[in-house]
Amino acid sequence: MKRPAAVASNREFDPDTFLATIGVGRTMVVVPKKEVIFAQGDGADAVFYIQKGKVRLTVVSKAGKEATIAIVNEGNFFGEGALAGQLLRMGSAAAMTDCELLRVEKRAMMDALHREHSFSDMFVSYLLGRNIRYEEDLVDQLFNSSEKRLARVLLLLAHFGKEGIPETVVPKISQETLAEMVGTTRSRVSFFMNRFRKLGFIDYAGGVEGGLQVHSSLLNIVLHD
Repeated sequence: MKRPAAVASNREFDPDTFLATIGVGRTMVVVPKKEVIFAQGDGADAVFYIQKGKVRLTVVSKAGKEATIAIVNEGNFFGEGALAGQLLRMGSAAAMTDCELLRVEKRAMMDALHREHSFSDMFVSYLLGRNIRYEEDLVDQLFNSSEKRLARVLLLLAHFGKEGIPETVVPKISQETLAEMVGTTRSRVSFFMNRFRKLGFIDYAGGVEGGLQVHSSLLNIVLHD
């Protein structure tokens, strides 16, 4: 009689509820803007899920040069390297806005992935999507001009392609950060940003706290040969 009850309980598992509530091995963390969530070299003992805010992922080379790997938004995981045997963080994570995060300890995350098929399916789908994004980034870096790479980064930051409606890039992102993401110099980013503004592809006036408004017309730069 107990076995069917266990099956019924398993069927009632809701990944969204799991990621929205505290429980064994799960804690809510509020991180103020600009605060470091974890630093490169820290112990990799948990995975984070963003409930609110934006997080910047960076890595620093042995020579001391910092590069921005990604900017992740609500509904995304980060720090998942802990699940693949990573003992120390290979990069750093910092809050770009005030953030609300769910911190899931490695053991709790592994248990949920092994026990709950709906959750593991969702997580694998997320990882595959992230891997595709990294492959696209590599192709972009190898074959496209810095102007096209900048346009693509801005469109991704504006969530272009998600319901077809770009959003204001919040918070304001410095040209130094954009240069790191694109793999070019700040002066080149400044030149292209001014060009995009004159062509009406972006607008500095709109959005929260004067954030950058990215228009769908910027896609013309990415598609142009």
